[in-house]
Amino acid sequence: MDLFGPTQQATVGGKKCALVMVDDYTRFTWIAFLKHKNDTLEEFKIIVRFSRGGGADKTLFTKLNGKNVLVAQIYVDDIIYGSTSKSLTDEFINIMSGESEMSNVGELSYFLGLHIQQQKDNIFLSQEKYARNLGEKFELKDTTLMATPMPTTGKLQSSPGEKYVDQKLYRSMIGSLLYFTAIRPDIAFSVGCCAKFQANPTKSHLKAVKRIIRYVNGTLDYGLSHSMVTNNSLDVDWVGCVEDRKSTTGACFYVGQNLVA
Repeated sequence: MDLFGPTQQATVGGKKCALVMVDDYTRFTWIAFLKHKNDTLEEFKIIVRFSRGGGADKTLFTKLNGKNVLVAQIYVDDIIYGSTSKSLTDEFINIMSGESEMSNVGELSYFLGLHIQQQKDNIFLSQEKYARNLGEKFELKDTTLMATPMPTTGKLQSSPGEKYVDQKLYRSMIGSLLYFTAIRPDIAFSVGCCAKFQANPTKSHLKAVKRIIRYVNGTLDYGLSHSMVTNNSLDVDWVGCVEDRKSTTGACFYVGQNLVA
C-alpha cells in the first residue's frame, strides 16, 4: 500500500492525493483518489468492506447482509456486480461513484465475448459472435455443417505412421474451442478428446477438430439458459478410452437448474 500527494494538478472533484493498494497474489491494483491524506482510513475501509471470493478467483468479492448477498467481479478496469437486494446494489453504486471516478454503463449485456440476454424468467448466455468468428478464423465458414461434434461410432486415438499436421495451427484451434466450452458443454467432451493429441497431432486429429468447428457453425445460436428449477445429470462410459483404458465420466453440476460445471 502506498499514499502519495498532494499533486499540483487536481483531478475531477478537487482530489490531489492517491491511495494505491496492490494484491501480492494477483498483482491487481486499486487506485483511489483522495482530497486529503487523512481520508485514507475511510477509503481503506471501503476497499476491504467486501470479503474475498474463493481460492479459485482472487478478483471476486462478496458482501453478506442477512439473507442477501452482493457479488462484485473485477476484470482489469471493469466491475460486474449484482445482488439479491436492490438496497445493497444502490449502496454499492453510491460508494463506488462517490469515492472513485467511474461511470455506470447499466445492465450487463456483453462482456468478454459473452452475450447476456436478461429475460423475465431466465438469463440466456451465448457467444454467437465468437462462434461466427471461429469459422472465419480457420477458414471453415462455408464448409458443410455437422449435426454432431463427433461421430457416434469409432474412437479417436494415436495413429503411428500417420502424417503429422501443423502443431501451431492445431493448438490454436484447441485453445479457441476450450474458451468456447464455458457455455457450450455439448462440445466439451469432444474438445477434451482432441486436446490430448496436441503434442503430435495427425491428419485424423485435425479432421476431428475441424468437425467440431463445423458443428459450431450450424449451432451459432446455442447457449446456456439459467433459471430457478432443480435438475442434475450424470453420464458414465466404463473403460471407454482406447488410449489408457480409463473410464470416461461426465458429470453436470447445477445450482437450481443452472449448469455451473
